[in-house]
Amino acid sequence: MRSFTSRMAVQFALLITVTTAAVLAAGRWFLSREAVNGLDLLNQAEFMEIRDRLDSAPNAPTPADVDRRIRAHTEIDSALYFFQVRDSSGGVIFRSTNLGHAVLPSLPDGLARWSGDLQGVGPVRICEFRDGSLSVQVASPMQPVQWLLKDYGKISLFLLLGVALASIGLGWAFARLTLKPVRAIHATASRIRADNLGERIPTPAGSDELVDLVRLLNQMFDRLESSFSQVKRFTADASHELKTPLTFVRLNAEKLRSKCAQDPEATAAVEDILVELDRLWQITESLLFLAKAEGGALALNTTRIGADVLVREFAEDALALAEDRGAQFTVVWADSAQVKCEPTLVHQLLINLAINALRVSPPAGIVSLESVITSDRWRLVVSDQGPGVPPNQLERIFERFQRYTPTSGVSTTNTDAGAGLGLAICRSIATLHGGTIHAENRVGAPGLRVIVDIPLA
Repeated sequence: MRSFTSRMAVQFALLITVTTAAVLAAGRWFLSREAVNGLDLLNQAEFMEIRDRLDSAPNAPTPADVDRRIRAHTEIDSALYFFQVRDSSGGVIFRSTNLGHAVLPSLPDGLARWSGDLQGVGPVRICEFRDGSLSVQVASPMQPVQWLLKDYGKISLFLLLGVALASIGLGWAFARLTLKPVRAIHATASRIRADNLGERIPTPAGSDELVDLVRLLNQMFDRLESSFSQVKRFTADASHELKTPLTFVRLNAEKLRSKCAQDPEATAAVEDILVELDRLWQITESLLFLAKAEGGALALNTTRIGADVLVREFAEDALALAEDRGAQFTVVWADSAQVKCEPTLVHQLLINLAINALRVSPPAGIVSLESVITSDRWRLVVSDQGPGVPPNQLERIFERFQRYTPTSGVSTTNTDAGAGLGLAICRSIATLHGGTIHAENRVGAPGLRVIVDIPLA
């Protein structure tokens, strides 16, 4: 059971059921004890009547005296009691008729009560009393007690089953009620993301452990918000401030290129500087874009456009990129329905995906695009024939500066590797459109599929 509510309900039901079973077992023990004690009291009361009849007998009454004084009484109570009288030597001088051939056992010294199964009679409770030189034994059948305990066991079983079923329902309701504040915390905490760090969990009234937990979580979110704000501010400020010195460096490098035209070695060095400046400029632009997108400062100007039109415009650029890489690009499917999006950003998203796919594609490899529109979403799938990505890296490739370099099948240079920001930008663009992006390895063939889902509404 993965649900904590279910586990809590079952534990509650087990606790109630086990407790009820223990109470019913204790009740059976007490009932059995009191029933036997009741028999002892009845046996004692019966002995008192026998003693009254024997008090007028001589000090050493004969069996005939005993029989004459108590026989009639024992016959009257024969349905409820068994009687037996022993003399001082232990010999039996009287037995009630209902005993038949059975003889009540003589109890050891110090034992005046005994329960057992007497052959020919059944289970009995025997009480032995002294009256002068005589030993009077009065026994009561224990079948009524056993029947009572048997009925009690049946009733207890039905009660236990009823309590078990009821406790499951009560446990579920109790767990739901008890965990209601925790679900509220979960619902609020799930809404707190990198783009929504300002929301806090409402602090319930009181001063219990739950309130302490809420305060601790809110304090943690305060620290996270502060840290994220500092990182975003630094990224945006650094990206913005770097643009001016980069511009001056590039201008000076352009001047050096014209002055070093006669020196091939110097010209090559200047060209390398310009290439690296271009890469640094692209990284700066990417970081600034991400900072604006994640900080909510990037306005999304959506418009309605035919999905096939946008795919056709992208396909022209993708074909040129594929030819430059010695690879192929094809559009497998392109629905023609209208979609609402920011065309420039979606075009940038697809270009980034195509560049990544071409970067890992083998010579003459095929990169394909599928554009499918359903009743509620626009799905874009870019597939390649590269080596794919290890399963534990499929989520991480969308993080900043995460670069996965294939170990075989593809030859890449430092320039090809990129800065590790392209897929992070793709995720930001998909998120801005209220959509999602994820990657999965192709089934039955090498390669990776990157899937973008953008809701139509």
